[in-house]
Amino acid sequence: MTQLAEPWVLQFCHGYDGPFLDCARQYASLFVGTPYRVCTVFLTGVPDAEVAAGCASDEVLFLNYSSRAVSGLKLKAIGDLRRIAATHDFRFCLAHRFKPTYIALLATRLPVIGVNHAFGVYRRFSRRLLAKLFRQRLSLLGVSNAVRYDLRACLPSWPAERIETLYNRIDIETVQAEQVSHEAARETLGLPQEAWVVGNVGRLHPDKDQATLIRGFARALPKLPAGSLLAIMGSGRLQASLKALASELEVSEQVRFLGQVPNARRYFKAFDVFALSSDHEPFGMVLLEAMVAGVPVICSDCGGGREVVGESGGLFPLGSAEALGQCLVRVSIEAPQCQTGFLAALHDRINRMFSDDAARTIFWRLPLVQRVKDAL
Repeated sequence: MTQLAEPWVLQFCHGYDGPFLDCARQYASLFVGTPYRVCTVFLTGVPDAEVAAGCASDEVLFLNYSSRAVSGLKLKAIGDLRRIAATHDFRFCLAHRFKPTYIALLATRLPVIGVNHAFGVYRRFSRRLLAKLFRQRLSLLGVSNAVRYDLRACLPSWPAERIETLYNRIDIETVQAEQVSHEAARETLGLPQEAWVVGNVGRLHPDKDQATLIRGFARALPKLPAGSLLAIMGSGRLQASLKALASELEVSEQVRFLGQVPNARRYFKAFDVFALSSDHEPFGMVLLEAMVAGVPVICSDCGGGREVVGESGGLFPLGSAEALGQCLVRVSIEAPQCQTGFLAALHDRINRMFSDDAARTIFWRLPLVQRVKDAL
């Protein structure tokens, strides 16, 4: 057991699939240069040395539950976390998603900051009741203002300063080091070197609304550079219907379905523009990854995506194929990646708003964090 004088933070994550391993790294990085040490605990997922190394934490523990095993009351998981909480002088807990927040509140007496990565987390009555019961110990973060607004709407009696925003962020140097050149990316993806390429990455799911993207691309195609292509990375249940739509619109030859591409962000330099057509994106991490690659971005004007893009990209009304097509044509004409200062402005926005350093400064100034510290 460590000395009680050494302060620790308990970071409790549901799992490490998809973006959530990097979320663990992001939040552990908040404590760089502080007296706090970080213990990251994964509720689900088998022990994995590579995952442990990627957390940037002082200690990493795997409870190794299956998703089915933590349904219902989760009594065993509550007991496990209670025992972990007794091993260090933990000052507060960062819990990602609702289930870890619920377990942390029942298993410990720590102040809990629940990090919310999706819309609608507290729309259920049972969850609002839990939040009310533990109101003195619970504070909430949304990964975008859009998520924060949703949380405040669900919990209207909570003081505004108890529900704040802390944007997701990106390890700029690491991502840039991973990304391969334009030529290498196109060779890997089987895309012609000379084509003008619109890129999209995401599940083939109604939430991602690639149907509007295909329609917008088809509308814009006559005005785009000769040989233009739409390249979609991802798989899902809508693949057949999206291919049928491309055929119906007579753009089958110009729409490339690339399937699931491991570590897709390595290949974003293959794109001349990145388009995200999602209908309710809580944040839009792929937009940041495209921006780090120096690729112009456009996205639907809803959810957290517009907060990421800001003035550095194009926005179109949700579901409007015509407006999306106009954005594509405008980007192809303006070629902003060639304009003086475009890349510098893009990287300035990322560093100022979505870097680890920026998040660290913002986190320690949040009223809810000050409240947790004052309560210790």
